[in-house]
Amino acid sequence: SHFLSCLVEFSKTSPAAVQVNVRDALNQAMDEELERDERVFLLGEEVAQYDGAYKVSRGLWKKYGDKRIIDTPITEMGFAGIAVGAAFAGLRPICEFMTWNFSMQAIDQVINSAAKTYYMSAGAQPVPIVFRGPNGSSAGVAAQHSQCFAAWYGHCPGLKVVSPWNSEDARGLLKAAIRDNNPVVFLENELMYGVPFDLSEEVMHKDFVLPIGKAKVERQGTHITLVSHSRCVGFCLDAAAVLAKEGVECEVVNLRTIRPLDVETIEASVMKTGHLVTVEGGWPQYGVGAEICARIMEGPAFNYLDAPAVRVTGVDIPMPYAKILEDHSVPQIKDIIFTVKKVLNM
Repeated sequence: SHFLSCLVEFSKTSPAAVQVNVRDALNQAMDEELERDERVFLLGEEVAQYDGAYKVSRGLWKKYGDKRIIDTPITEMGFAGIAVGAAFAGLRPICEFMTWNFSMQAIDQVINSAAKTYYMSAGAQPVPIVFRGPNGSSAGVAAQHSQCFAAWYGHCPGLKVVSPWNSEDARGLLKAAIRDNNPVVFLENELMYGVPFDLSEEVMHKDFVLPIGKAKVERQGTHITLVSHSRCVGFCLDAAAVLAKEGVECEVVNLRTIRPLDVETIEASVMKTGHLVTVEGGWPQYGVGAEICARIMEGPAFNYLDAPAVRVTGVDIPMPYAKILEDHSVPQIKDIIFTVKKVLNM
């Protein structure tokens, strides 16, 4: 009984962490929000009876039925249009694209119908909708299924654009996106779905949400700032661990949100470290890193830079199919380490 009382005491003092992968974090977030608000529903290809192309909606159709979890035909323009119309009418749709590459079929609905309506109606017509699905490169799916759309959607006023990295990001930001009264583009990453992370009791609470538009410093450092989003945040942390052994302390900033961009957090970090490297899986031209570099140049942090800001990005080509070429087309940990050393003149 002494052992038991110790156990009880221990459980009181330290909130137990549970391991949850990104797929399950997204699934739990949708489940809780579907339960919380009956206006929320999910539609897309294979989301219902098949449990989702990537099993993100596993179990939801069984629990909520045909009215709330809706399998659609293969017509993005059609079901995205239905979803936007439903949002106009007061429902709160979650519209899943099997990949964001396929959202180009529906981009008129996303931009012209969803993003612009609140402004064009002078605030009379909110559009509470979440567009979600995997974004950026996966593995071995070639050029038509590997594009990152963060810069495309981040370009457009009227949208909020979210790009989670880990399970906490995925859970807290998806719940926030579903509760938001504006159209949210929610960019997941297929290669992250199966990756487990520790989640605290606080994060597992059913009303845990993360603020959209706020970045997070994932690692404190003094020598150089690495700013990234989605899967590349993990690469930055891995690179930082290697560089720490050589005496370089990298500060790693997880953007979490692409639009609105949390410039303040990046500026504060750059003012501390005096060096900046941006890391993203997407193409370089007019990309997320390009925007960050411009914003730093225009703002108060510019005078603190001791070297030019440098981008690490995907290569400026359509994604090749061959594995060895694919590996050379997306940023690797060694690319980040090489760039940091170059910026620090090592």
